[in-house]
Amino acid sequence: MDCGPTCLRMIAKYYGRNYSLQKLREICRINRDGVSLLGISEAAEKIGFRTSGVKIDLTQLNEIELPCILHWRQRHFVVLYKIKNGSYFLSDPARGLIKYSLKEFTQNWISTKELHDGIALIISPTPKFYEEPGEKSTGLNWSLLLKYRYAYMRLILQLFFGLAIGSVLQLITPFLTQSVVDIGINTRNINFIYIILIAQIMLFLGITSVSFIRSWIMLHITTRINVSILTDFLAKLMRLPMSYFDTKMTGDIMQRMTDHSRIESFLTSTTLNTLFSFANLIVFSVVLAYYNFSILFIFIISTFLYATWILLFMKRRRELDFKRFDNASMNQSNMIELIGGIQEIKLNNCEQQKRWHWERVQASIFKFNIKSLALSQYQQAGSMFINQAKSILISFISAKAVIDGNLTLGGMMAVQFMVGQLNGPIEQLLGLIQGFQDAKISLERLNEIHQMEDEESLEKYWLLEMPADKSIKISNLTFRYPGAGNDPVLDKINLSIPEGKTTAIVGMSGSGKTTVLKLLMRFYEAEKGEIEIGKTKLNQLSFKTWRNNCGMVMQDGFIFSDTIANNIGVGDEYPNHEKLIHAINVANIQDFINSLPLGLNTKIGSGGNGISQGQKQRLLIARAVYKNPEYIFFDEATNALDANNELMIMNNLQEFFKGRTVVVVAHRLSTVKNADNIVVMQNGKIIEQGAHEELIILKGEYYGLVKNQLEMAM
Repeated sequence: MDCGPTCLRMIAKYYGRNYSLQKLREICRINRDGVSLLGISEAAEKIGFRTSGVKIDLTQLNEIELPCILHWRQRHFVVLYKIKNGSYFLSDPARGLIKYSLKEFTQNWISTKELHDGIALIISPTPKFYEEPGEKSTGLNWSLLLKYRYAYMRLILQLFFGLAIGSVLQLITPFLTQSVVDIGINTRNINFIYIILIAQIMLFLGITSVSFIRSWIMLHITTRINVSILTDFLAKLMRLPMSYFDTKMTGDIMQRMTDHSRIESFLTSTTLNTLFSFANLIVFSVVLAYYNFSILFIFIISTFLYATWILLFMKRRRELDFKRFDNASMNQSNMIELIGGIQEIKLNNCEQQKRWHWERVQASIFKFNIKSLALSQYQQAGSMFINQAKSILISFISAKAVIDGNLTLGGMMAVQFMVGQLNGPIEQLLGLIQGFQDAKISLERLNEIHQMEDEESLEKYWLLEMPADKSIKISNLTFRYPGAGNDPVLDKINLSIPEGKTTAIVGMSGSGKTTVLKLLMRFYEAEKGEIEIGKTKLNQLSFKTWRNNCGMVMQDGFIFSDTIANNIGVGDEYPNHEKLIHAINVANIQDFINSLPLGLNTKIGSGGNGISQGQKQRLLIARAVYKNPEYIFFDEATNALDANNELMIMNNLQEFFKGRTVVVVAHRLSTVKNADNIVVMQNGKIIEQGAHEELIILKGEYYGLVKNQLEMAM
């Protein structure tokens, strides 16, 4: 999805301007399908480029200004930055810098085999581009993460205290080992060996106790930090505008949540354990130098080679990590779709097709795992060779030192013990480097969300009180959904919705009825025009203030996995019983609830009893009534109800609607005929409006809709 904005970002950076990926996503008008070449072109011109979308052949491609953006394999965008000696040099957002031969390039770029043409976007900067300041590179917000550790400094100090004790206890061990050999065995003094044995047992108990206490403290810190990080992430996620969730796949968001575990691991166990090991590294290095400096020198050289070998693979690890994220995200979205859509899959006999799709995803993951395993094995083979060579060389030198009389046998055993103790910290230090890389990658992904502007930004002043005049006025409203080249869903509509009256909106599917409601509920911001509440612009009101006064029933309303009472009284920890009974009576759902053994305490949703579509709609109506709002917005709220239930609920609602400002979107005549004003929409425009009788006399579009319904009823 991000290949288009990424290509534009690379070209802007090439000409000396830095833009965040999120900024370019917004101006490219990205959606779940990614972006079109038109979207990239429009975004490029907004930041000061001159663009030209062309279909050209290879000869013409050699003459245009580089870098340019190419449409690659009919489904992807790449940057062509150099052509030299028949080779084509590309920067692919998915794969990095790649060199292609003429044949390979032609196979991937040519879109029309007959004419041998391909599609390109020629981009060149204008003076306006250099006038634009671009954006300052925000970098990675490590301070956001480090603050989580500050709250637990007292516990961390306790860990360091345990570290100091553990290091001292471990430092004694090699000297005891040497004493057993050099004194106990050489002098055949069994009593001395008994004393050393008791000392070693006491040391073991001390080290084990310190380790246990340290593990409990570490568990407490890691759990609390992990919960804090995830809580803040969820809070940020819930502050984002609704439009954000229209352009992100569920699996993508869930994978970002799993990224937190890598960050938490780096902040706590990886970092702190490495610090503990680093202390041991210093202590044992000093002691090893005391025994034999040559051995320490060999250990340092081999460690340097070991670290260099591991670091050579860091760039490749980063590339594979991004692919791992994409594969995991795709797999998660696919599994959610399979489980959630099992009913439709079985009804349409497409089990095999969906299973094959899942298998293709698994094949992609398998290929990725092969690459990951190969990289891991290369690393492992090289590091094992260096470690084994080091161990053999140290064993030879220490044995020679014993033969030459420069080291005792006990000293040799102590040296072997210390080398073994030094290997652990080195591996943990390199693990810290890899953990840092993983955390850095995860933080890059999370920063994209943390740096996004909240739906209700703190930098802007918001009105917290509703105006006295509750009427709604829509003026010259134009709106189109994200994606370049999309036609307007609403085109310069003007509408007055009087306070305390019921306004119905009707029209063919796709005429823009639901979009009007979504703009009134501020799911999106209008492209042009204004919505006013009385004399106050809607975009000046606090989102929470406005939504507190609105009750809405959407076509795809959501039922939570909770009790019926909590589903109706959403937002109240303990729903008010009187309000519940009133809402249930208005929505005419009391018979269904009374038939359940647990009544209002029956659990429904994905984790409880299944309910019909009609019962779901009645619950959603009850939820809106329970809220007791000043504004009511219904989007086909009764289309799944039978005639008897609909008649009874509409009669109940007529009483409930009194004194409230109501907007109803519906197809059924029975739902809209009693409205004070009926608005007829077609192709994003208002073509008729008036009372039911007036529109029937007019014999226009509304008359046609009513006539068709009556004929169908007959």
